[in-house]
Amino acid sequence: MQPLNALLIGAGGMGRTWAKNLVANPDVCLAGWVDIRPDAAAHAARDLQISAGYYGDSLAASLATVKPDFVVDVTIPEAHHDVTLTCLNAGIPVIGEKPMAVSMEQARAMVAAADRTGVRYMVSQSRRYDARLWAYRNLIQQVGEIGILDADFYIGAHFGGFRDEMANVLLLDMAIHTFDAARYLLGDSTPVSVYCEEFNPRWSWYKGAAGATAIFEMANGARFTYRGCWAAEGQHTSWESEWRAVGSQGSAKWDGHAAITADVVVEQGGFHSKCHHLTATAASDIAHGIAGSLKDFVNSYHTGATPMGDCRDNIKSLAMVFGAIESAKTGRRVAL
Repeated sequence: MQPLNALLIGAGGMGRTWAKNLVANPDVCLAGWVDIRPDAAAHAARDLQISAGYYGDSLAASLATVKPDFVVDVTIPEAHHDVTLTCLNAGIPVIGEKPMAVSMEQARAMVAAADRTGVRYMVSQSRRYDARLWAYRNLIQQVGEIGILDADFYIGAHFGGFRDEMANVLLLDMAIHTFDAARYLLGDSTPVSVYCEEFNPRWSWYKGAAGATAIFEMANGARFTYRGCWAAEGQHTSWESEWRAVGSQGSAKWDGHAAITADVVVEQGGFHSKCHHLTATAASDIAHGIAGSLKDFVNSYHTGATPMGDCRDNIKSLAMVFGAIESAKTGRRVAL
């Protein structure tokens, strides 16, 4: 089977990461690389000591010249809408970086374009491709019907640059990973509503709100609670958050690292039910991060299977972000 020709759009930091990812995949050929900054893609390729075959600064010209099998959109979020619609309308499948769009209106238009054209559009929600997350999801199934899912995210992240000036910095730039993981852990459940408060600790080095607390109602009746702060010095959680799931037959925890455990009820009665302690081990042969995203997308291209991150599903995770921001702004519970 011939490798698929990929056109990479965007030569920033993540663009370079994706270039290495594409070159490392034997089922893909990096056939072209484009950035609106003249020569940026060619310079990046030279720095990485790789070849893309075609370089340019025009999306339209690159599509006409390269005739790619698919496009990888690693542009800034504000450009995702236009890039994706251009490619879908040209009949070219797209795998794009998160977030899907900078507004729900744009996101809905992108999903509508995928529906209208019948062309695949997938968002690379790369943190779903984590063997530990998959092992935790499997373990959760041992504790019965889940009624409560909690996630804590506390990291003192001194990025510098644009994030220090962003409004809603935690919710916009990071929380979608945790929100999307929560949906995955709950069986890709649909969010129903959210109440959220944003805040910025007095010592925060961020201009916008670096902290947030949110509670989501999910379609199955479960409550997902999120607590996070990007100005939390010391005692950091994992970037994948710390998790607790409470079910009808026990509870399961994941520390975001290697500790994945559960206590499952084996005998009720007395003050505390008798429980059996379980541990889970993550598989070692799962493609991780954006390598997993690309593998899933390529499989979808060849088989027609729906990948994780399909736009019709990922828009539900994006709705959690914008719903939380709206709730924090209005001080009200928001229907999603």
